[in-house]
Amino acid sequence: MASEPPPQQPSEPPPWWAALPEPQSSSPHVEASQVLQLLQADESARRTQQFLLVDVRRTDWEGGTISTSLNLPAQSFYHTRPVLYRLAHQAGIKQIIFYCGSSNGRGPRCAGWMQDYLNEVGEKNITVLVLKGGIKGWQRTYGGKLMDNYDEKAWAEVSK
Repeated sequence: MASEPPPQQPSEPPPWWAALPEPQSSSPHVEASQVLQLLQADESARRTQQFLLVDVRRTDWEGGTISTSLNLPAQSFYHTRPVLYRLAHQAGIKQIIFYCGSSNGRGPRCAGWMQDYLNEVGEKNITVLVLKGGIKGWQRTYGGKLMDNYDEKAWAEVSK
């Protein structure tokens, strides 16, 4: 009697980034303390900000975001690089700092894509960085300091 083949397990869907090119560039990390200094310097001098914080979280966006951050979810970021570049270039931005939950996946991936784009267009005056530890590291170090829409209850759930 022939045995039947084992039933096939449903395969996992490919990750969201699988259809996109792998980033060729990697970006250096910046410490939360350095970002805090940038935010405080701009706040006290009331000058035009020369850096841009980009939060690439999507469904896990909760608990707030670092002050002045723009939320551009990683899942749709790749195709918005030209627009972000034009806006940053026109505004005189010198640094674009990416972060996600812990800056181990989406943040570095998006930073790499952005650096790839800057390389393609020959841009040498904008630096792309990744916030070390992401928003979780920021919150562990500074709590709600310089965070917009800070929700202490959401962070209590994350730290459990």
